[in-house]
Amino acid sequence: MSLFALPTAAPQPLAGRVVLLTGAHGGLGAAAAEACAAAGATLVLLGRKVPKLNRVYDTVAQAGPEPVLYPLDLEGATPDDYAELAERIHAELGRLDGLLHCAAEFRGLTPLEHIDPAAFARAIHVNLTAPWWLLQACLPLLRQAGDPSVVLAVDDPARVGQAYWGGYGVAQHGLRALVEMLAAELAGTQVRVAGLQPGPMRTALRGRAYADDLDPRARDAAAYAGACVTLLSPAGAAHRGTIWAPEPGDLPA
Repeated sequence: MSLFALPTAAPQPLAGRVVLLTGAHGGLGAAAAEACAAAGATLVLLGRKVPKLNRVYDTVAQAGPEPVLYPLDLEGATPDDYAELAERIHAELGRLDGLLHCAAEFRGLTPLEHIDPAAFARAIHVNLTAPWWLLQACLPLLRQAGDPSVVLAVDDPARVGQAYWGGYGVAQHGLRALVEMLAAELAGTQVRVAGLQPGPMRTALRGRAYADDLDPRARDAAAYAGACVTLLSPAGAAHRGTIWAPEPGDLPA
C-alpha cells in the first residue's frame, strides 16, 4: 500500500450544467464566472463590452469547460432579442440549467430632484425591466432541466434605500420583490429562485458611490463567488425562495 495519498480532484458541483451569466465582465460576474467554470459549468457569458468579455473568456477557458460569448447590451435589448438568446442556447448547447444575473447599472449618487428623466428611466430598465424580460424568455428552457436554478444578485436595501441612490435604488427594491414573487409563483415547479445579497464589495460600481471607501467589511468580489456556485448547485435548494446574505466567513475558501 502506498504511503503517499493520491491527489483528489476538486469537487465539481456544476459539472454538466449550462449556466447563463449576465454582467459577466463586472466585479461579481467575472469572479463568479471563474468559480462556476472551476465547478464544471459550461457558461454563456453575457455582457456589453466585448474586450472585457474576451478577457473573462480567457480566464474561464483555463478554469473549466470552454464558455460561449454573447455580447448584448441590456439597455437596448428587446424581448425579441432575449427570445433569440434562449433559442440559440437551446440550438447550440441543448439545455439551460441555471441563470445567474449579476449585471447592474449605476452612474453615481444624485438627488432625485436633479436626476435627468432619461437617466432615471434607464436605471429602472437595466436593473429591473431587462432582467425580467430575460428571465421570462429563458423560463421555458429552464423548465426542461432536471434541477434548474435562477439566482439574482441584489444590493443591500438598507444602503440603497437611502438618499441619492436614485433609479438604481428604486430598481433594487423592485428586484427583491421580483425574487420573492417569482419564487412563490414557481414554488410548485422544479425551477428554484433565490437572491444573493453580497456584503460590501470592492467593485467599480461601489467606487462610483464611495470615493474613499474605508469600510473594513469590504471584500473582493471573489469572496462571494463560492456563494454563486452554491446557489446554482443542488446545495442551493436550501436557499430556495430566500435572499441569502452570507458573511465571507461562512463561505468555502
